[in-house]
Amino acid sequence: MKKISVLLLGLVLMLNPTLRADEGMWLLPLIQKLNIQKMQEMGLKLSAEQIYSVNNTSLKDAIVIFGRGCTGEVISEQGLVLTNHHCGYGAIQQHSTVQNDYLKDGFWAMSMEEEIPTPGLSVTFLVSIEDVTSKINEAIKPEMNEGERQKAAFAKGQELTKEATDGTNYRAIVQDFFGGNQYFMMVYEVYTDVRMVGAPPSSIGKFGADTDNWMWPRHTGDFSIFRIYADKDNKPAAYSPTNVPYKPKHHLPVSIKGVKTDDFAMILGYPGSTERYMTSWEVDETIKISNANRIYIRGVRQEIILEDMLADPAVNIKYSSKYSGSTNYWKNSIGMNKALKRLKIYDKKKVEETEFTNWVNATPERKANYGEALDLISKSLTTRGEYMHVTQYLSEALLRGTELMSIASSASRLEEALISAKAEDIAKASQMVKNRAHSFYKDYNASTDQKVAKAMFKIYAQNVTKNYHPEVYKTIEAKYKNDYNKFVDELFAKSVFTDSTKLFKFLEKPTLKALQKDPAFIASKSIYALYSDLQKKLEPMYDDFDKGHRLYVAGILEKNEGKAMYPDANFTMRLTYGTIKDYYPMDAVHYDYVTTLDGVMEKEDPDNWDGKMPVAFLSTNDITGGNSGSPVINGNGELIGTAFDGNWEAMSGDIVFEPELQRTISVDIRYTLFIIDKYAGCTRLIDEMTIVQ
Repeated sequence: MKKISVLLLGLVLMLNPTLRADEGMWLLPLIQKLNIQKMQEMGLKLSAEQIYSVNNTSLKDAIVIFGRGCTGEVISEQGLVLTNHHCGYGAIQQHSTVQNDYLKDGFWAMSMEEEIPTPGLSVTFLVSIEDVTSKINEAIKPEMNEGERQKAAFAKGQELTKEATDGTNYRAIVQDFFGGNQYFMMVYEVYTDVRMVGAPPSSIGKFGADTDNWMWPRHTGDFSIFRIYADKDNKPAAYSPTNVPYKPKHHLPVSIKGVKTDDFAMILGYPGSTERYMTSWEVDETIKISNANRIYIRGVRQEIILEDMLADPAVNIKYSSKYSGSTNYWKNSIGMNKALKRLKIYDKKKVEETEFTNWVNATPERKANYGEALDLISKSLTTRGEYMHVTQYLSEALLRGTELMSIASSASRLEEALISAKAEDIAKASQMVKNRAHSFYKDYNASTDQKVAKAMFKIYAQNVTKNYHPEVYKTIEAKYKNDYNKFVDELFAKSVFTDSTKLFKFLEKPTLKALQKDPAFIASKSIYALYSDLQKKLEPMYDDFDKGHRLYVAGILEKNEGKAMYPDANFTMRLTYGTIKDYYPMDAVHYDYVTTLDGVMEKEDPDNWDGKMPVAFLSTNDITGGNSGSPVINGNGELIGTAFDGNWEAMSGDIVFEPELQRTISVDIRYTLFIIDKYAGCTRLIDEMTIVQ
């Protein structure tokens, strides 16, 4: 692949002295220009080329997208991958049964033969990053509206990715940065034979559970281990018994030297989403609508699910991963709202907007280019509020919250095929439903969902005005006199979608009449119809926002020309750097930078003491969701920990970085090694690693 030359549109030529070194999620090809000098001053011993290189091996070759939403790192010459326990949670749950509950008891493969294939799990390596802004801009015309701009950019991106990957096994995607003002093409290589190697029991991997989630001090051994397998040529291949352990271009050495205050620490990973260019109107919507609704709806749903999980081990296994993911975002929303209010982020954004407006109004050229930016954002946010409230309730309570609606909606294409009466289309659509059903029913308990549905249909009616009720609510009112319990009981009793046996029998010889009479299909169809209608009404508001946001960010870049600027996270590989550091969460309270096994014993059994084993540590790195499982790397390029969380006091960090409060929480690699060696006795894994003092 040709050597990549990266330009940042002339906007980032020197370091911004107002930015703290630990703020920012930086694009790897730009660190030579923007960051390397400061990083080396802080303790980095590597060059920019050793961190990111297209033509030579570098640190980036040891970093993977783990699954669909986490990060992992290669830690041996035989493709061993370390990530978080909560990132591997779905795979651990997938392999668990009541008889072999790996969530509860943990799992350790004592040989490669015992490593468990995990269908559906993949790891993805970054091959290269290329700035394609000029090529994308060639396809965008000044007279285009926002929707047309995005379609033109997408079409050109498809053309570029095809050109970049033809004749290879690579995949590529063009993504926009800085609100659509810049575009990069990411080229990836995906390995799909990934096997589970080791995981501590949840009593270690989720120690503290939801109580400790997002909190410090933490004592959680949040890690799990997998292995990548490849064909005999070291290329990606579907699972086969003949596949062999992957030989990485680079793997991270493991340092057991430990950490101390002010040590340099950098993180490479895949942060999911930040909104650092968010305006005050968006902050207000986040607090009052998005987070508030999520907190309430999920709180109701999770209470019902948890009760069933605690009552039945089989249900507990089925719902563990779903429950964990839901509660994580639920608690995040609670913490974010508290932090946004406590830190007065709305007021800070208002100040930024006033400064921006004054800057824009200073010249006619700026007014022409950016004068409508904030007006467009304000117009969009103030007019869409009601629609956003309803669509979120539709999604959280009915479309996703009530699982039966999800599986029933998968038959929409089958209905179309049955109407067309084409045998080939019917067979294809039936198979699509079967494919969805196989994964759905494995982790589904109808009686639990039935209880949830009763609550969800009721709270939707209570919190959304009647003119936004799906058509099915007319039936609930007329036939069931608004008795949601009776409606749901009959829904579950009569629908073929509540049970895999009934559904597969129906799919053997599906009929249009039977499908259109199915109460779950009727309900899901009416809900999706309303959701689709609202999305169409929101489109012009989205267009206003997208244009306003693009112009606002472009203006901010021009206003800060000559300063180092980083784009919002969008699940592309980023680097963040900082130091090991303590913090003061509130007046007269101090949190140290490290926890030890003492804390575990104090929480579990105050009469049992087990020595000074480091468990977790804090650093000032700038991360967010998606960074889970990311390696924390010292100045020598060695692994010292695995990032797994942020801290409660800075839950507004996706919107505003708070340097005095914001911290990354990581598992100390020495604790990981301790659990593998002393607890699990799986020393073969330790022997694979490159351990350095």
